[in-house]
Amino acid sequence: MKFSIVITTRNRLKDLKITLKSLGKILVRNDIELLICDDASIDGTQEFLKEKYSEHHLILNKKSKGLIANRNTLNNLAKGEYIISLDDDAHFLTENVVEEIEKCFVENPTCAVQSLRIFWGIETPNVLVEKDTSQICKGFVGCGHVWRKKAWDEIPNYPQWFVFYGEEDFASFQLLKEGWEVIYNPKVLVHHRVDIKSRKKQKDYRLRLRRSLRSGWYLYLLFYPIKEIPRRFLYTLWIQVKKKTFKGDVKATLAIIQALLDIFYNIPKLSKNSNRLTKKEFKLYQELPDTKLYWDPNKE
Repeated sequence: MKFSIVITTRNRLKDLKITLKSLGKILVRNDIELLICDDASIDGTQEFLKEKYSEHHLILNKKSKGLIANRNTLNNLAKGEYIISLDDDAHFLTENVVEEIEKCFVENPTCAVQSLRIFWGIETPNVLVEKDTSQICKGFVGCGHVWRKKAWDEIPNYPQWFVFYGEEDFASFQLLKEGWEVIYNPKVLVHHRVDIKSRKKQKDYRLRLRRSLRSGWYLYLLFYPIKEIPRRFLYTLWIQVKKKTFKGDVKATLAIIQALLDIFYNIPKLSKNSNRLTKKEFKLYQELPDTKLYWDPNKE
């Protein structure tokens, strides 16, 4: 098997239908398998999958296990040489997707993960081209990336206790320790159908911020050299307080406090799972370009 496409979903049947429909032309190939994990949805997703996609590998959880646990399961079960990971609300806008993915891996034998070009927005962008070329970077984005299965098997699974956010950076640090690289591949464009601006108004804004903050601090404590941690930790804390607490954002302030408490609660896990970069590795990491989170077609 050459390619495995893995998708985890929960209570987003409308989005999932769009994503799966977009994969129709790819799924007819005999060198591609599709694995879908539904995390105990109650919106009819499991019934839909059993009716329409029973010929594919379905994992239908009776109880929710969480995004990270499901991604671990899917990646471990995947038989493909390359594992294409998509969110249930994302689809490809590029033609010849698998050919472009394979070409990048062949040309870069030390590439463990491809971080794909991702447009975040509800409407399809008018411009699809990209002038950038592929480059090594610090990490990758969960909603659209591709693993080399061999590299996935060489490092620890995503940490389930992160719950949400930060697992990709955790993997990126582990890959760096093992001599692998993450490469940004702009040849493959993913449309992540999400309205970023509206997230602050959503009910889970505080929860998302809490998990985002603590995952960043977890990574400091797990991978950064000891002497680098205090200054960076205090600086990021100060920035959050300055930009949110001092401006009267009560929800954000509560999220900051909760994230700090999460760190104290998980000190045993942080200590057990630490895998610090050497001075040389840390210098190399600092010199790498940042992860390409968003693609802005207006800059083209």
